[in-house]
Amino acid sequence: IEDALLWFCNWSTLGVCAGLKLPQIYAQLAARSARGISLPSLLLELAGFLVFLRYQCYYGNPLLTYLEYPILIAQDAALLLCVFHFNGNMKQAAPYMAVFVSSWFILSLQKWIIDLAMQE
Repeated sequence: IEDALLWFCNWSTLGVCAGLKLPQIYAQLAARSARGISLPSLLLELAGFLVFLRYQCYYGNPLLTYLEYPILIAQDAALLLCVFHFNGNMKQAAPYMAVFVSSWFILSLQKWIIDLAMQE
């Protein structure tokens, strides 16, 4: 029974995370506006998810323990692109995306970098 409960918890978490940002994305698309979305908050959340995901990958933890993070990162990236699109400055999204992509590699250059990034 414990295995079934653990399986249910894992997959229900993934299911909830898969739809977590969809209402927010849908509301932006329907309103054709980024009003009400805080860019700094979105960037901070995206950075936190990225650091945590990289940490988990770096240390080889089981995929099911962090599988929701790629889903959340994809949704945040879509939300970020919507914000830039509806604010009329899509070109400003490129530096942010470049920083996030390059940080994926920089975080794992040395063990101390990824450990420092995960400090409380």
